[in-house]
Amino acid sequence: MALSKNNRRLRIRRRIRKRLSGTENRPRLSVHRSNKQIYAQVVNDAEGKTLAAASSIALDINGKTKVEAAALVGRNIAEKCLEAGINEVVFDRGGYLYHGRVKSLAEAAREGGLKF
Repeated sequence: MALSKNNRRLRIRRRIRKRLSGTENRPRLSVHRSNKQIYAQVVNDAEGKTLAAASSIALDINGKTKVEAAALVGRNIAEKCLEAGINEVVFDRGGYLYHGRVKSLAEAAREGGLKF
């Protein structure tokens, strides 16, 4: 029986999260992508705390494409991380393929100064 697209993504996400977790020294940069918005948060899984978060809702993205909005979110999350003293993160793509908006966010975060 074929899996739905979302169930397939959730299975991939669980498989990724088995190996990946954020620590105090190297928190996890988690990405969530909806049809219209994109969200990123930096999480310390050892304590279960969100250290920084950014989303396309909070930013002024009127007239921008979704890929451009993702790049803005990536730069914003990198800025917030550097202010909080976070230089290195573990990238969690959340089961999404690494292209399009997810890739744009990741590359912008790298350009903003995050290492992963």
